[in-house]
Amino acid sequence: MSSPQRNNPLHGLTLEKILNELVARHGWEELGRRLNIRCFIHEPSIPSSLKFLRRTPWARAQVEVLYLDTLRAASGKGDQ
Repeated sequence: MSSPQRNNPLHGLTLEKILNELVARHGWEELGRRLNIRCFIHEPSIPSSLKFLRRTPWARAQVEVLYLDTLRAASGKGDQ
C-alpha cells in the first residue's frame, strides 16, 4: 500500500513557509486581489494572517490552491 502523502506537493510545508513564499512572489496587494480575504487587504502581516488562516479552513484551502497554481506556473506546467 502506498503512502497517501507521497504525491502531496504540500507535504512537509508549513503554512508559514507557503504564506511567506506567496507574499515574496505576489506581494500583499496582489494576494488581496487574487484572494478576497480581509487579512490580506486590511493591515496585512504574516502573524495576523497565519492566525486567521489556521482558524479558517476555507481561507487556508484558497491559499493552498493559489500556492499550487503558483508552483505549476513557475514550473511551466500550468495553463497560465
